[in-house]
Amino acid sequence: MERIIHSESELPEVAQKLIEEYEADRFFAFFGKMGVGKTTLIKALCATLGVEETVSSPTFAIVNEYRAGDGAPVYHFDFYRLKSEAEAYDIGYEEYFYSGCYCFTEWTEKVEGLLPERYVRVEMEEMDGDRILKANIVER
Repeated sequence: MERIIHSESELPEVAQKLIEEYEADRFFAFFGKMGVGKTTLIKALCATLGVEETVSSPTFAIVNEYRAGDGAPVYHFDFYRLKSEAEAYDIGYEEYFYSGCYCFTEWTEKVEGLLPERYVRVEMEEMDGDRILKANIVER
């Protein structure tokens, strides 16, 4: 999936399309520079899943847990502060990554060696004021 996003008002539609296109997948790994809109898109994805809580970047907590409309957990990670993959072990990443629940990760490059064998890679970049989104399945 490739998409040019001209404004934040398009994010609910983009989130819906991501969930539909990758309906069998639960792990979405986000890549992109700071300020490109990763957290904002994750907020839209959570809203699409029926999360009613306030969704915010878990920069200091590393992981936030929300509840989808069906009551299932939704996990949102921000690995920005991690200095090594080993720190992910301290938070018990495996319980989250392999739970079968939705997982959205930011600053994923810090834990790339720990990712599941199959995941949706979502790359975001800014170009001329627009956001370019590319999503595809990665199987290792």
